[in-house]
Amino acid sequence: MASNDPEHKEEETVAAEDEDTGAQVAPIVKLEEVAVTTGEEDEDAILDLKAKLYRFDKDGNQWKERGAGSVKFLKHKQTGKVRLVMRQSKTLKICANHLVIPTMTVQEHAGNEKSCVWHAADFSDGELKDELFCIRFGSIDNCKKFMETFQEVAESQQGKEENKDASNAAGLLEKLSVGDEKKEEVKEKEEVKETEKAAESEEKKEVEAASST
Repeated sequence: MASNDPEHKEEETVAAEDEDTGAQVAPIVKLEEVAVTTGEEDEDAILDLKAKLYRFDKDGNQWKERGAGSVKFLKHKQTGKVRLVMRQSKTLKICANHLVIPTMTVQEHAGNEKSCVWHAADFSDGELKDELFCIRFGSIDNCKKFMETFQEVAESQQGKEENKDASNAAGLLEKLSVGDEKKEEVKEKEEVKETEKAAESEEKKEVEAASST
């Protein structure tokens, strides 16, 4: 006997729809695997934490949320430079992207041990902008890890800048030294030529004198 109960009829319909007929349906469109590049392939992550990022809006004189997601310190495998990158968790849109340089400092946000602030020349919008950032973590420990790593990276970059300056200075000195050596070499050649000319002139005079006698 058939039931007039709507819920019973719905169950029968679902059961019929879920029944395996054994038929194999080929996909209408075949999707090919596409390689996706993030721009982070040549970098290693030093730190990766979940957080929420804010930037200070000078015009409105208030903090505005930039997004919640993963913040990373990425070190380039060849140059050794480190940048801070943060992407929103759902859209993967970049909300912070800047190098960590020796002059940068990070400090705890007043009255909140889970937050800290810093200034940076940020490139997340496709052009360099001086931004004041504030980042908030889920725990005090994560905030401390972030600040410690930030400071360590900035100090390590200071060493790299000094080495770079020393290398540039050494290269400049080497070029100057090579240039001086070339100048001396040219000067010596010119002196030899002058000596040879003087000797030829004297020899010519002696020959003329001998011919006239």
